[in-house]
This record gives sequence, structure tokens and C-alpha cells, in this order.
Amino acid sequence: MDESPEWVLVYGDTNSTLAGALAAVKLHVPVAHVEAGLRSFNMRMPEEVNRIITDRVSSLLFCPTDTAVRNLRAEGITEQVHNIGDVMYDVALLYRKRAKQSSKIIEVSGLVPGAYALATCHRAENTDDPAMLATIVTALGQIAERLPVVLPLHPRTRKLISSNGLRKQLAKVSVVDPLSFFDMLALEQDAMLIITDSGGVQKEAFFYGVPCITMRDQTEWLETIEAGANQLVGASVEAITSAVDRIMNNPPFNTGVMPYGRGNAANLIVELFSAKL
Repeated sequence: MDESPEWVLVYGDTNSTLAGALAAVKLHVPVAHVEAGLRSFNMRMPEEVNRIITDRVSSLLFCPTDTAVRNLRAEGITEQVHNIGDVMYDVALLYRKRAKQSSKIIEVSGLVPGAYALATCHRAENTDDPAMLATIVTALGQIAERLPVVLPLHPRTRKLISSNGLRKQLAKVSVVDPLSFFDMLALEQDAMLIITDSGGVQKEAFFYGVPCITMRDQTEWLETIEAGANQLVGASVEAITSAVDRIMNNPPFNTGVMPYGRGNAANLIVELFSAKL
């Protein structure tokens, strides 16, 4: 109300995305949603609820892929829908060299480029269920027996691992505090493989040509699966470790596919906004 904006631009699928969209639309300020149209088709994920509601109240929808456009069309949303590519691809291209030049994380950690796994785990469906969390840390511990594993750990996940008595399973895993953006990009680029439950990390792995193993049953980034770059394995020790074995024996990545635009999504957003203002 103090700013009196002509538009409110929201990004992604977080609770703050939904809060911004609802605050704006109730004040009759039009909403534009960047990363519109993503669907995992799992309503137990809070992100899925946030995406659907934000898309429904938005007047301008910036989709990252053709799949996202089709998802909106299936829900009856066809007006002011634009496939502009993925702004995360813009960022990945812009900062990949700078990250490797400025970050010393590889040297400081004593890692060999191309000879370690990078892992992340933070989603509530994995961390809040003690059995699921135990499965994941057990799998990471087994992988670390034959391949160095780096695990930047969210404080909340670290606390849950400790409270559930699971710290010993990670004895051979290099558990580190959350990393800076550049350190994370540097680790992603030089990893042999990435194990994650993060939507953003799945895409960054794809952008950098690193095979990804996703510890979920669904993903909103179906293009990474179709390209052979990403494997959905859920939370199973056997499934996670078997996926690692497959990658180590025969890396699956298809470098000939890029469904996320040309790295100019931000420019296209500015152009479309300029036509509206």
C-alpha cells in the first residue's frame, strides 16, 4: 500500500511467493508470476499448493518450458501465458565462470574435480519422516564408502539427524555448513554426480551437464528426466545406491537437449513488462 506499485512480480513457489501474490491481488494490483505452470501433481508438497494458487490469481504468467504452458492450458489458463525460458538458466550461464574463479571450495575441501558426489536434503517429506531420513543418510553413508560425498546441511536437517540418532551413518560423509552461492555452483560444476531433493539443484545439475539423482517420487522438471540427465529414485537405500552405480559405470547425460530457453529469459520478461506499463 505504501509503494502503490503498478504490478507485483513474484517468483517461484515459496510461501513468500504466495503471500506476495495474495496481498497484491486483494488490493487489486495485477500479479506477474515468474516460473509459472510448474506441476509435480503432488498436493502434499506445499510448493505445489503455492504454485497452483499463485498461477490462478496472476494476470501475466512467465513459463520456463513448453510443458509448463501445457499444464496451464490443461487448467484452462491461456490468456497472457508466455514461454520465456528459465531465468535460472540465465543465472547459470552468467555466473558459472565467475563461481569457479572466485570459489576455493574444491581446493579447501581437498576434493578432486569429477571424483566426488554432491548431496543436498531439505524437503519436509524427506526430513520430517524419521524412516525416510534414516534411509537417505544410510544411503549417503554407503556411497561415501566408495566415492567422497559432500553434504551441505541445512541447520534444520542437521538438528533432525541428531535428534533421530542418525549422525553415525554420516561418519564418512563430508558434512559442511550451508554454502555461498558461488561455492555451491563451483561444487555442482565439478561433481561426478549430484544427489538431491531440491528442484533448483536438479536444474543446475542439468545446466552444467552433471548427472542427477533425485530423492523424490515426482519432479516438476520433467525435461531433465526425458533428457536422461535425472533419475527419480524416491527414498530407498537400494534405489539411491544403484543409481549411483549406474552413473559411475555409464554416465547417462544427454548434452544435446536444452528445453529451458536461450539464457535470455530476463530480457524477455522486461520486454513483455514494457509493453504493459
